Amino acid sequence: MNKIVNKEYFSENVVKLEVEAPLIARSRKAGHFVIVRVGEKGERIPLTIAASNVTEGTITIVVQAVGASTKKICDLDTGDYITDVVGPLGQATHIKNYGTVICAGGGVGVAPMLPIIEAMKKAGNKVISVLAARTKDLVILEEQVSEYSDEVIIMTDDGSCGHKGLITNGIEMAIKREKVNLCVTIGPAVMMKFVSLLTRQYNIPTMASLNTIMVDGTGMCGACRITVGGKTKFVCVDGPEFNAHEVDFDEMLMRLKAYS
Repeated sequence: MNKIVNKEYFSENVVKLEVEAPLIARSRKAGHFVIVRVGEKGERIPLTIAASNVTEGTITIVVQAVGASTKKICDLDTGDYITDVVGPLGQATHIKNYGTVICAGGGVGVAPMLPIIEAMKKAGNKVISVLAARTKDLVILEEQVSEYSDEVIIMTDDGSCGHKGLITNGIEMAIKREKVNLCVTIGPAVMMKFVSLLTRQYNIPTMASLNTIMVDGTGMCGACRITVGGKTKFVCVDGPEFNAHEVDFDEMLMRLKAYS
């Protein structure tokens, strides 16, 4: 049982939770995720660790209510308990000084991008963060992202915040004015697909953090399998980050529709 020590609403359906998990807080790195479960018969939900506080022994997760299980998590309040929090899982992000790095986060994908932005900046990179959302009210963590970014470009579908347009428009703005050595992207699968198609045109190495359907998180069930470079990989143990230019996004999008 893991106690919720703080809860904050980013929007009506997006919640930030700080959860007691001292062992995970001590060992997690950028890119790691946890699997949470509410109730003895609850669904196992994978969530990337957005931040951790070793002193307080807490981790931060951001949850979007999109179905019954995520809504159950979002409905919990400060002082309530999450039945299980397992992690850290997956492979950590490969952090080094690449040069100039674009970190492109869409929607709630900005939350798992935050620790990567911080780690990339601390490794000496110039970090250009591109945040995208449908509207101003759905832009999250702008202040925290700004703390570790040399520049923040905000894109909204309706132009209510930052520039009007898609995340690819913001990325291309940066690419056209300076040399970019790496792009990291996290967000909806279709967004990452088009980010990958764009950066391929400019020969920019790109990492995508994938959000496939996941059940056990240990590579045993096979639910999260994807094709990368013509080979089958498991997001939970081989990822969640992969060379975006080798990911079969069309197959991934088809598999994500399994429960629709």
